Amino acid sequence: MVLALSILLAIFVLEDPWTWVAVAFGATFELAETGFLIRWSKRRQVAVGAETLVGRRAVVSVDCMPEGQVRVAGEIWQARCDVGAGTGDEVVVREVQDLTLVVEPV
Repeated sequence: MVLALSILLAIFVLEDPWTWVAVAFGATFELAETGFLIRWSKRRQVAVGAETLVGRRAVVSVDCMPEGQVRVAGEIWQARCDVGAGTGDEVVVREVQDLTLVVEPV
């Protein structure tokens, strides 16, 4: 946007030595803004996949003795709890093995 504005100023308003200054300023500003936005967008990793569930709390929907199901983040997952957990108990996801959550009671 700044580059386009500086080019329009250079064509229609400014005299000869200032046209180059305006275009150079606009180009420099656009490059700096682009670099800043690229660095800003890469400041943290994208959080997707089953691995993001590790550490979250879940509620047991089918008894985990040792296998069952839990509801976490609005989804129902197959779960394994070596200690055992009954329906309605709150558990914490410790790891993901294939598509089964390994959980333990809170």
